[in-house]
Amino acid sequence: MEDMSESENVSTMPEWEQRFRAPRVSLPDWAEDAPDRSLFVSNATGTYELYAWDRAGGQQRQVTDRPNGTTDGVLTPDGEAIWWFSDTDGDEFGVWMRQPFGGGEDEPAAPGLAPSYPAGLAIGRDGSAVIGRSTDEDGTTIHLVPAPGSGEAVEIYRHRESAGVGDLSHDGTLIALEHTEHGDAMHSALRVVRPDGSTVAELDDTEGGTKELGLAVLGFAPVAGDPRLLVGHQRRGRWEPMIWDPVAGTETALPVDLPGDVGAEWYPDGSALLIEHSFEARSELWRYEPGAAEPVRVETPAGTVSGATARPDGTVEYLWSSAAQPPVVRSTSGAVVLDPPGAKAPASVAVEDAWVEGPGGRIHALVQKPAGDGPFPTVFEIHGGPTWHDSDAFASGPAAWVDHGFAVVRVNYRGSTGYGRAWTDALKHRVGLIELEDIAAVRDWSVKSGLADPERLVLAGGSWGGYLTLLGLGTQPDAWALGLAAVPVADYVTAYHDEMEALKAMDRTLLGGTPEEVPERFEASSPLTYVDAVRAPVYISAGVNDPRCPIRQVENYVDRLAARGAVHEVYRYDAGHGSLVVEERIKQVRLELEFALKHLGGGDVLGA
Repeated sequence: MEDMSESENVSTMPEWEQRFRAPRVSLPDWAEDAPDRSLFVSNATGTYELYAWDRAGGQQRQVTDRPNGTTDGVLTPDGEAIWWFSDTDGDEFGVWMRQPFGGGEDEPAAPGLAPSYPAGLAIGRDGSAVIGRSTDEDGTTIHLVPAPGSGEAVEIYRHRESAGVGDLSHDGTLIALEHTEHGDAMHSALRVVRPDGSTVAELDDTEGGTKELGLAVLGFAPVAGDPRLLVGHQRRGRWEPMIWDPVAGTETALPVDLPGDVGAEWYPDGSALLIEHSFEARSELWRYEPGAAEPVRVETPAGTVSGATARPDGTVEYLWSSAAQPPVVRSTSGAVVLDPPGAKAPASVAVEDAWVEGPGGRIHALVQKPAGDGPFPTVFEIHGGPTWHDSDAFASGPAAWVDHGFAVVRVNYRGSTGYGRAWTDALKHRVGLIELEDIAAVRDWSVKSGLADPERLVLAGGSWGGYLTLLGLGTQPDAWALGLAAVPVADYVTAYHDEMEALKAMDRTLLGGTPEEVPERFEASSPLTYVDAVRAPVYISAGVNDPRCPIRQVENYVDRLAARGAVHEVYRYDAGHGSLVVEERIKQVRLELEFALKHLGGGDVLGA
């Protein structure tokens, strides 16, 4: 039972803090051959950790307990063990550990393999596993790890470019890999190999890197003796699934003609596909039986489905939320699947859609407004990725700004997913500048429409959004009153040399080469190039162990701000690319709010 004093303390907190502290759970994963055994992530202790759940008996237990949290875990097919990735304070560099499902000591799952960045994992029914590794020295290596006590790990793949483990067939005889040996890190090719590494079949829609068409592994058929592989492709300008039989060499198109991007996974008996459809910042589910004329809708509420899985009894479990309503794990049976104890997150306000004509086509933005009449001080909260998109999903950060009297605008700029391949790929070679053109168009609309106060416009974001924030403050210095950049790319050249190898490959794809090969492109796209033009106060937060946006390049940018006495504050914290500790997340939002209120003024209008 929840302690009464704790409940009272939560109820007296501001609603924005309550949203962060409210217990959350992820969509439970389940063991393929023991579906009553599940694994999920929760922040119940104040830090996001892995939990085991025995559905038959109802017992739940915490699997991991580390100061900076744990979110990467996988159940073995028989449900007897949990694999989890052990890094150091969020640096994403580490090894896989194994723990019995019922509890017990952790042990290295592949003791012969040195620490690395992860590049995929697939676990076989015989106790073996296929582990992908990425290091600066070796690029990508993939290893077959035999069952415990039956031999040493064997390397079956190696390449300098990024690659990863896609899936392992039901009988363990086929391994699907995604690779970018052609040099385009945004568009993978596929290779199916045997456990000895020999090739069974290849599928390369890039045709050796000459076409910008990607492929993705969605999963082998979950049936013994069935070699069919569910694959995502972009042949019609968007992501959609097809079935590839690498042994027979056949491809089967699926008549799933839905607008937007379409993903899929198998039903447990292989008889149907669960279709996940994302379009214009919302998502929905469908069921498709191979050979049918069209899919059948799986009813879900309007909003965003962040993940879904079909259970052996034919029901579908899914994680749902909207901008107004907090997440919940639902079932098509009508039940709430997993309801964490404790106070629920307070609701927020719904999003409104805005469509704005931009230099590269219509731009979709999501708008949340506080009560009252505008114009409002407005935060442009820019998403990371860049291959990602904002959706009609619950987000505690934007809700906190609305509570304090701000409007929040989130822009799905060129580079975002969910609007077709051409929209996603448009940012290449004018990296950062393309996105900022779209943000500027939406900014102009927000002022002309009466939504936003032109004197109190805030550019904010994390990761790629933090990068665009710093770049925007330097290239559009008269447009923004304030900047808030979390874990940003600030000095692109230094970031390239210090970041993890897989991101080096992505940057070479985006910019067309290394800093030495295309220095003018790195210079044009680097916030450091424009730092002396920044006029707005700048707040920067950075993780000292971040392998994606490393700390040294942030310090280079900060040093330039300090050298000319620019108004800025920097917050450094002991974690990686973001924090899994709830109190740390709240602290960072509070610091951003305080910085904004201090420099924008507004008194009672902004207070909450």
